[in-house]
Amino acid sequence: MKYVLFHGPQPRDSREEKFQRLLSIFLELLMKTGGNVAEALRWLTYFDRRHHLTDASYTMGDFLKDLHKRGYLTENTQSGKVHVPSDKALVEIRRQSLEEIFTALRSGALGDHPLPKPGPGDDLSYETRPYEFGDRLENLHLTETLNNAYLNHGLEEFRLTERDLSVIQTEEKTQTATYVLIDASHSMVLYGEDRITPAKKVALALAELIRQRYPKDLLFVGAFGDHAWPLQLHEVPFLQAGPYHTNTREALEMAISTLSSLRVPNRQIFLITDGKPTCIREGTRFYRNSFGLDPKIVNRTLEMAERARRQRIVITTFMIARDTFLQRFVQRFTQVNRGRAYYAHPQKVGVFVFEDFIRNRRKELR
Repeated sequence: MKYVLFHGPQPRDSREEKFQRLLSIFLELLMKTGGNVAEALRWLTYFDRRHHLTDASYTMGDFLKDLHKRGYLTENTQSGKVHVPSDKALVEIRRQSLEEIFTALRSGALGDHPLPKPGPGDDLSYETRPYEFGDRLENLHLTETLNNAYLNHGLEEFRLTERDLSVIQTEEKTQTATYVLIDASHSMVLYGEDRITPAKKVALALAELIRQRYPKDLLFVGAFGDHAWPLQLHEVPFLQAGPYHTNTREALEMAISTLSSLRVPNRQIFLITDGKPTCIREGTRFYRNSFGLDPKIVNRTLEMAERARRQRIVITTFMIARDTFLQRFVQRFTQVNRGRAYYAHPQKVGVFVFEDFIRNRRKELR
């Protein structure tokens, strides 16, 4: 006689739950403090005192030991810092950013996103067509092929000819190169609203999405204030807004120069900003004007929109502030580039970026 042993629900590991909860908060604080582990831990300790995140069974000291034991913190002998975020922490920040944005998406789970036109590719659409020279035999639709042979030749003498063959149609996938530009001007942290952390999460989540779902895609990230500079992926979580103006022109010029050299069918720029252009570079000096829409700055920036359009680089602007001058500028900018523009609350900008990214992988950008 066979017996089946049933077990009741296993007891939860309360220490593990507390660690994971603290880790999520700690990684968020790391992004807000620019990667300063000591400051992030001070804030976490403050929240613990106010909200009782730990207890006698699992203390902040236990959490710090676990961070080292599990490889989220390491030591940097060159800088002399005892605690620095490890590569594992950076991977977890990207994963957490992706999960947060996916959770907020209005639509369901996102999978691969092919073009809506036939062509060589990997995804089967289960629509069929007659065999053509060069088609892969592994895509042969056996049932329809045998049915064609029966209709064309009957059952008395089984024959199979080339005109009987039917293959499963595949859908063509595109390769996309995306450049995310993050406004790092001072306004991104003014008035008590943190706008730069959501922008960083967008870039990190896109990087994780592309790694998981679109490994052939390319992603570049840059920041801009008085000037523009490229960012390595490990630098993105710890980008800080500074006492800068908004040199949108130089940021676009940097992105266009990078994308125009690539032999990729789809090239696009995601511009995340909360203010109008207020700065351009003239040789080694900067020309700045924070009041209104300076025609000199605006016209030089619109030149980049036109240059991108000529090179078939689509620019999508995500405005994370309802600045009147920004809206006026973006309206003109979008018309020149023939791109797209959205207003998005800082906490919702990731949803808009992801929906735009996924939707526009379905067609060739022109």
